[in-house]
Amino acid sequence: MLAKRIFDLAVTSALLPLAAPLLLLTALAAAVTSPGPVFTGTTRAGLHGRPFRMVTVRTDPRTPVGRLLRRTRLDVLPRLIHVLRGEMSLVGPCPLPPGHPSATRARLVVRPGITGLWQVGGRSELPWEEMDVLDTHYIEQHWLGLDLAILARTVPAALAAGGPRG
Repeated sequence: MLAKRIFDLAVTSALLPLAAPLLLLTALAAAVTSPGPVFTGTTRAGLHGRPFRMVTVRTDPRTPVGRLLRRTRLDVLPRLIHVLRGEMSLVGPCPLPPGHPSATRARLVVRPGITGLWQVGGRSELPWEEMDVLDTHYIEQHWLGLDLAILARTVPAALAAGGPRG
């Protein structure tokens, strides 16, 4: 787990300066195309069940810009901050609200991720039970090589038409 945390910190520290201009453009696009706050937050269960407020760029799916931001997952760029703060990992199970039926003890021994197996594996076509099985598989089998494989699939999956959501 220490190697995963070091990897998360190193990659996120390198990504954040590169992503900052894109995050600024994403926030600007959200602000210009629909009313309301630019960022929204929801409470999620983190490592050992500790709650944290997960921030996302607000998107309005009724607008073309909102749909584009969601489809390409640009709305989740603020989550890189959660990786630096230790609340999330780059790769891990889907972040769930505290008390969610799938927020089992096994799931809470790892940090939730920005991306994961079900986010890159055709999420929109899978029923919740299969998504939960993929997250459970990741929790039981996770290692740095699996994280690298998931990260390598994340950008192409997000850029594909109807890309994954998580």
